[in-house]
Amino acid sequence: MKAYILRRLALIVPTIFGILLANFIIVQFAPGGPVENIVARYAFGSGAQLRNGADAHENGSGQPGAGPGAVSTNAALIHELETRFGFDKPAHVRFFRMTSNYLRFDFGRSYYRDESVLNIIIEKFPVSLSLAFWTTFVMYLIAIPLGIQKAVRDGTQFDIWSSMLINIFCAIPGFIFAVLLIVLFAGGSYFNIFPVRGLVSANWQDLGLWNKIIDYLRHITLPVICMTASGFAMLTMLAKNSFAAELNKLYVATARSKGLTERAVLFRHVFRNAMLIVISSFPLVFLSLLFTGSMLIEIIFSLDGIGLLGFQSVLNRDYPVVFATLYIYTLMGLILKLISDIMLTLIDPRINFNSVDI
Repeated sequence: MKAYILRRLALIVPTIFGILLANFIIVQFAPGGPVENIVARYAFGSGAQLRNGADAHENGSGQPGAGPGAVSTNAALIHELETRFGFDKPAHVRFFRMTSNYLRFDFGRSYYRDESVLNIIIEKFPVSLSLAFWTTFVMYLIAIPLGIQKAVRDGTQFDIWSSMLINIFCAIPGFIFAVLLIVLFAGGSYFNIFPVRGLVSANWQDLGLWNKIIDYLRHITLPVICMTASGFAMLTMLAKNSFAAELNKLYVATARSKGLTERAVLFRHVFRNAMLIVISSFPLVFLSLLFTGSMLIEIIFSLDGIGLLGFQSVLNRDYPVVFATLYIYTLMGLILKLISDIMLTLIDPRINFNSVDI
């Protein structure tokens, strides 16, 4: 296992390098860019209000410049912006400089904010991490027991009605469910139990420890319910199919013939084998919730997290933020996949990755 772990760790760098290279090449051929974006805003009269791309790095304020009137979109301005953003250098020079900086976790500065990209991500990360952690926890807490019961009681009324309920939750888009919960429980038309803005209240620092916990849970409840409702269906059916497949195998019949109870057969023999595929899906579930699954929920509940940051950065062509989030996303995915493989060996010692060709 140690040799397998070392091989996987050694492959992290070339894997990330290849992913960054592919996306960097795509960006080179994509229409528009940060320079064109800023110039277009100036041309349509909004550039005088958005000097972040040109002035903010000079005055250190991160605020629009104070220049009078509209800014002329001439060749001198374009050259100035290209020099400031580094586009005056060849693409391969920019790429290798970016990757060498990324090895030191130096992501540069945002094109549209006078702030370090790393600081921006650190600021947004706790929001998305909270959503992803609690959603993943609740999803597995519901999906695994429900999937086991559906497998054990396959074809019964419980299985039929629970499948109908799961399909209903799966069919309702997360943002529609979010609006419904706001109307019902967040002061929309009926009850005003949960807040709908931010992760904590404005006076959170002044609250006691217990009140801080209550305040945090009240803010996180509705977003987590929305994300869980739209995502646990796949995990439930995965758990059901995995357990159902194991229950039909010969070793289960042998265990039953020896006089073991159904509970002993299920948890002493079936559980370990059936959980392998469920555990292996953890990295994909967690990362999808962390970086992409929460974007609409963050918008609806005014949660300023990584999903919203990435979406805004793509629209604004803020390439340092885009590539930094991609780098962190890929790195976390590779590490979590390795952790998932280690967990598989802990659950079932018969699994041996030493002979696996990577």
